[in-house]
Amino acid sequence: MYHSQGNYEAFARPLKPEGIENKRAWIVGSGLAGLSTAAFLVRDAQMPGKNITILEQGNLPGGALDGIKEPEKGFIIRGGREMESHFECLWDLFRSVPSLEEEGASVLDEFYWLNKRDPNFSLQRATIRQGQDANTKHLFTLSEKAQSELTKLFLATRKEVENKRIDEVFGDDFFKSNFWLYWQTMFAFQTWHSALEMKLYLHRFIGHIAGLPDFSTLKFTKYNQYESLVLPLKNWLESRGVVFQYNTEVQDVDFEINDNEKRATYIHWLRDGSRGGQPLTPDDLAFLTIGSLTENSGIGDHHTPPSLRDGPAPAWDLWRRIAAKDASFGRPEVFCGNIPATKWESATVTTLDKRIPEYIQKICKRDPFSGKVVTGGIVTARDSSWIMSWTVNRQPHFKQQKKDQIVVWVYALLVEKNGDYVKKPMQDCTGEEITQEWLFHLGVPPEDIPSLAADGAKCVPVMMPYVTSFFMPRQAGDRPDIVPAGAKNFAFTGQFAETGRDTIFTTEYSVRTAMEAVYQLTGVDRGVPEVFASTYDVRVLLNAICHLRDGKELATWLPERIRRFLSQKLEQSQIGQLLHDYHLI
Repeated sequence: MYHSQGNYEAFARPLKPEGIENKRAWIVGSGLAGLSTAAFLVRDAQMPGKNITILEQGNLPGGALDGIKEPEKGFIIRGGREMESHFECLWDLFRSVPSLEEEGASVLDEFYWLNKRDPNFSLQRATIRQGQDANTKHLFTLSEKAQSELTKLFLATRKEVENKRIDEVFGDDFFKSNFWLYWQTMFAFQTWHSALEMKLYLHRFIGHIAGLPDFSTLKFTKYNQYESLVLPLKNWLESRGVVFQYNTEVQDVDFEINDNEKRATYIHWLRDGSRGGQPLTPDDLAFLTIGSLTENSGIGDHHTPPSLRDGPAPAWDLWRRIAAKDASFGRPEVFCGNIPATKWESATVTTLDKRIPEYIQKICKRDPFSGKVVTGGIVTARDSSWIMSWTVNRQPHFKQQKKDQIVVWVYALLVEKNGDYVKKPMQDCTGEEITQEWLFHLGVPPEDIPSLAADGAKCVPVMMPYVTSFFMPRQAGDRPDIVPAGAKNFAFTGQFAETGRDTIFTTEYSVRTAMEAVYQLTGVDRGVPEVFASTYDVRVLLNAICHLRDGKELATWLPERIRRFLSQKLEQSQIGQLLHDYHLI
């Protein structure tokens, strides 16, 4: 396997690997990583679809890319996926998947046209004092000290920040800045999370710094991710003959391990309550999704709080059993062993009363029923003790949604603190009580909140004990390589497999791990698209510096005579011109 850049590799069709028609693939998990694995096996490895089986614990594919309507409860989304232009592997995949919306088009075509017609940006990123504009003015408000700390983290080696927390590399100035407000709520980082992951995010998305305050670099699907991404991919795979085996909990995998090689030999599962499994011959390939951010999600309803399910967790238990067999298979406990540090809660609110959309429109400054961008990303209640954020995507967010309804996604980072209207922790609240807290921060008069929350909306809260598990402080080796050294017929995929190339908590990461796994195990002779190299582009770096400094020139602390002298020297070179272009001098 190798990485590539440019059109030459991107548009090429690889030759069919020798003997591929005699091989079979067993894919554990039907999240985006598992579905992508099947797609690359079919499209690029040219394996017959009937030779591919996807083993799924539930009765629907999609993993964290969900979007359903449960009888009695209502619409449920556990999260939303922010996407951008340089998700190279994701768009490489979906250019080949037929759209369910646009005849003769791909999912990528549909997505591209939509975001060209209706570009995303936010008109109000944060509120304060019950729905009033927090007036961030798109500024980052980073002090010189905070800027220095950010630069130091950016320039640090990975080794220097392994196992360090974010609050070990930043001081109070940084955490009071608008930058941290934007960053924390957009990516769901906490102060106790990994400084290494924050560093990797800085590098990966340095080209998006200018768009951080208003989300202008983000792109979203037309509907929820299940209907917009998972369903067309599932339908395409089924049309190619790929087999989906639902209600199958994979419990263990046997390996034959010696000094020279490692082979998976048997998959153990529980299917519809009965024990079974699959022996793996030399012609069988196993692709194993390990860990899960949405594992053991506890779902409540409008009148019932969600439960914190901290008992047996099949996805994590499987990885634990696998990891116990070889040191190269990772250390899952690093990620799943501290639920208080990895949990947070989200809620899906469906409006039933026409008065609520009026408050939404007042904040987002757009008609939520227009079918176009509404909030343009999350709106954060800056003074929320829960650190509550909420978003309204293009409506309808579900195809079966009624025309007079708005579906809102709400989430909070500090679920153990008392609310500002509801004087209890979010994790103990019913959907109705969460709606009350949200309406309070929306600016609804306190006297109207109880009746509107009771009869004007339906809310389904979800507690996710492992949702930020991949942000826990870590070091090299905690996540296994996609294809560990010596592995002959198996690979790890998903958010907890290590590519060494990209950042987790993105759709791109799941697809990238799948592509790398397939290309390595089957010998596909085509380059895996390299991560967009914005972090090595001096123009991008200068632009980021300009915005992080809120447009202030460099070295303003120097005496003007010296600054002028240095500027004149710089202006004799291309560097000086670049500094002028990006308003740094």
